[in-house]
Amino acid sequence: MSSTIRAYAVHLFTAVGSILAMLAILEAAKGDWDAMFFWLMMALIVDGIDGPLARRFDVLDNAKRIDGNLLDMIIDYLTYVFIPAFALFQSDLLSGWTGWLSTLVITFASSLYFADTRMKTADKSFSGFPSCWNMVVLVLFAIQPNFWIITIICVVLAITMFLPIRFVHPVRTKRWRMVTFPVTLLWIGFATLATLHQFNLTALTKWGIILTSTYLIFAGALQMLIPESHSESTA
Repeated sequence: MSSTIRAYAVHLFTAVGSILAMLAILEAAKGDWDAMFFWLMMALIVDGIDGPLARRFDVLDNAKRIDGNLLDMIIDYLTYVFIPAFALFQSDLLSGWTGWLSTLVITFASSLYFADTRMKTADKSFSGFPSCWNMVVLVLFAIQPNFWIITIICVVLAITMFLPIRFVHPVRTKRWRMVTFPVTLLWIGFATLATLHQFNLTALTKWGIILTSTYLIFAGALQMLIPESHSESTA
């Protein structure tokens, strides 16, 4: 198989995310949150795989006709932002103006963030919260906090998109990757259990989601506060 065919096959694999996005929003329209999150989880997995594949097969040089970054951004906005925001609005977690406020803040702020040329930092982390609303909304469905807490979380995270606060990439951020990557896999496992059990969580699953989410949210900020050791910088 030629390098060009392999590179375009990666684009086709990335585009599968659009099918998963459509399946997710069709389930959201019916209020079938478990099925919706299942498809969003599948889209998250595809998004985690297609990047390494794109670099492995050098799609920038071997499949120039399709802009892989633009394709990825379009699908990410649907699966990371638009559909989760729609689900949050349609659910019973928010009522009245809080639902409108949270949904509009999420979609508006995220559209600006996705176009921010300073999104990535030198260490391959994100500058500002990386609009992972698919993960945030799944956690909110799982633990179902008070609607005021949900509103505050949405507004605060939207604000942090534009603050110089670092958020780790689960694979590409080298520092603490030996911790971050397993924690990410644990989060995916707990999130999968939550959806399979229709968000009727055991204590283990609930606390697993809370603790892994807390690490993923704050790890980048902690890295900014804790000086990098010599052994880390030379690893």
